[in-house]
Amino acid sequence: MKSRFQQLADYVYDVQLRIGATAAALYVLQNGQKVHESYSGKHDEDERSRIVDAHTQFNVGSVRKTYLALAISLLIEQGRIESIDDSVSRYLDGLPSFTHDVTLRHLVTHTHGLMEREGQLIQEFPAGKGWAYRNAGIALLFQIISRLTGMTLSEFMTEAVFKPYGLRETGWCTAPHEHLIYNYYSHPDNWVGPNDSTAGDQSNLFVSARDLAKWGQLHLRRGTAEGGEQVLPFSIFERVTALHTHDSVPSLMPRNGYIWWLQHDTPVNQIGERVPAGSYQALGITGCAVLVIPSYDAVAVRMYNQLFNPEDYDYLKDIRTFGNLVSDAMME
Repeated sequence: MKSRFQQLADYVYDVQLRIGATAAALYVLQNGQKVHESYSGKHDEDERSRIVDAHTQFNVGSVRKTYLALAISLLIEQGRIESIDDSVSRYLDGLPSFTHDVTLRHLVTHTHGLMEREGQLIQEFPAGKGWAYRNAGIALLFQIISRLTGMTLSEFMTEAVFKPYGLRETGWCTAPHEHLIYNYYSHPDNWVGPNDSTAGDQSNLFVSARDLAKWGQLHLRRGTAEGGEQVLPFSIFERVTALHTHDSVPSLMPRNGYIWWLQHDTPVNQIGERVPAGSYQALGITGCAVLVIPSYDAVAVRMYNQLFNPEDYDYLKDIRTFGNLVSDAMME
């Protein structure tokens, strides 16, 4: 009998071939149970390379920013951050005067208007009046966590989240390991950036497909562990996936929770139009994605290891199609 996920699995594999990724994975949870798991390819182009399997950990690129987002929400819960509408300058000293109108809300929704040029912060547009995907805001959030906790993001998340929730195949890594797809760092034009820090400030978070699905499930179930225990408060997880983009941002621009993309009818929306309202998604430059669909009590993860896509590849069409096929499979 043909699996209801066959079309989705075929699509993930076809995209792997189209973009030239050596590795791919697809992992789907529904109603708290694994309903599909598949892997293909090898860790790199060497014919002796390790075959991709359940232990393989992919570099998830910007998906890592949702881990930063959860840390911010936890600090709000603990009272170390008073409000998401606090000015960034309340928590960081020595910032340019034009940042004084920038709030934490602006940082987590990509509406801060800041960017870095030649090592200096500049203002691209007034805070809350536009949307742009810039890492300048992410860097400020990282600094805030370090200052308020006296810990790195990696240390803070390991103690507060990874250990209590059993995320054992998740971590920032600076050295090769047999389970890591590590080929990015040998490329002279490596887009994922440097790899000499385990602090959580670099794009070197490695996660297995099943651990990334657990990450999505953790948000879907609002912090309830597999055994039913509420390890961290419900509100921490509810906060990060609620709508936080201010109405002052033009309606045609994306809507975000704390970093997470929210389902919304905009021209640049990354979630397929057949995916139900209330869904949310995180994406990484390597092709990795985690899509959470509360209406279907489902989480779908796809993983690739590709940084350089063909010129005729339409990423927006691809990621929307992925979401639509996930949604279609849930309705069968």
